[in-house]
Amino acid sequence: MNEKRIVVAAFGIGVAATVGYLISRFIAAFTIAVFLYYSSRGFYTKLSGVQLLNRFGMPRQLRALTTISLLVVPFVLLISYTIVLLVLEVRNFVQTYPVVESVPDSVAWFEGVNELPSLTFNGIISAYQAGKLEPFIQFGVDHAAFATSLVSGLLLNLFIIAVVTYYLLIEGSTFRAWLLRFDDDDLAREFFEAADAELEAVLFGNLLNVIVISLIGAIVFMGYNAVAPGAVEVPYPVLSGALTGIASLIPVIGMKIVYVPLAIFAAVPVVLNGQLPLLVYLAGFLVLAIVVVDTIPDIVLRPYLSGDRTHVGLLMLAYIFGPVVLGFYGLFFAPMVLVIALTFADTALPRLLGADPR
Repeated sequence: MNEKRIVVAAFGIGVAATVGYLISRFIAAFTIAVFLYYSSRGFYTKLSGVQLLNRFGMPRQLRALTTISLLVVPFVLLISYTIVLLVLEVRNFVQTYPVVESVPDSVAWFEGVNELPSLTFNGIISAYQAGKLEPFIQFGVDHAAFATSLVSGLLLNLFIIAVVTYYLLIEGSTFRAWLLRFDDDDLAREFFEAADAELEAVLFGNLLNVIVISLIGAIVFMGYNAVAPGAVEVPYPVLSGALTGIASLIPVIGMKIVYVPLAIFAAVPVVLNGQLPLLVYLAGFLVLAIVVVDTIPDIVLRPYLSGDRTHVGLLMLAYIFGPVVLGFYGLFFAPMVLVIALTFADTALPRLLGADPR
């Protein structure tokens, strides 16, 4: 009997190791899928409770597709567009204020990007009218293999993200019920419920808070630039908005470390040139930043988008070191690990060590 158990256990470990290895090869896609699951689960649950939809027998598969179509896809497109704008502004910033003397050999091929026309609709139209599309063609020919690998990898990861998000929505409760079958004293239930709630609050809530504030900041800064004279415009509004959102993770000071220096940076040349009446615009900018970007989102969003167990300082470190150590997906993966570890230490570990439950 023991020999059979050992064989079955060895087989199970082998299968688990194989599945773990396969998931690790696409860990970025799986991590983003988990984030999108927590982002859309509330909407999917509300669809399940709509009596009109249930009366017509809307299956859970259709509810999941509706959730992905109405919530996930627009959200991803909006973030992608914002990232494109952010990349363009970073490129403009680097061209204006060079931060490196030479391009490393590993990315030397990318120098050709600077020769391309402006990556905007008007820039492409102007290049077409002037017959200057040759750089596009030459860049594509020179780096066709890289472009093919990049596009195919992107499509594969997008497919994995879509499939995993879809099945998490429709089978998440089933998987949770299967896990709880092995719970004898409600220890696993307590841990999973606490971790699940905290993951939704931290992984989705705090990150969504950063994204929302970044979008609000970019819109407010761009709107201010649309009405303000050129002498008092905010430099790189989209980049400044993104930095404002990231700064919202910092306790106490928060977003002030971005928009206050921006106002000072814009005010110095105005004062030196004796254009003091223009300071009224910068005062208006500070009011907009304090009220619309800082105060209102903090009052409205923070109570709904903050975790209860995860220390904000540790969370900030996770957001900082996650992308540095793991790459882009570390922005999602590091907070996951932190939340699970802290929740385990707070709920399961004391009971495993014999401490009295609180």
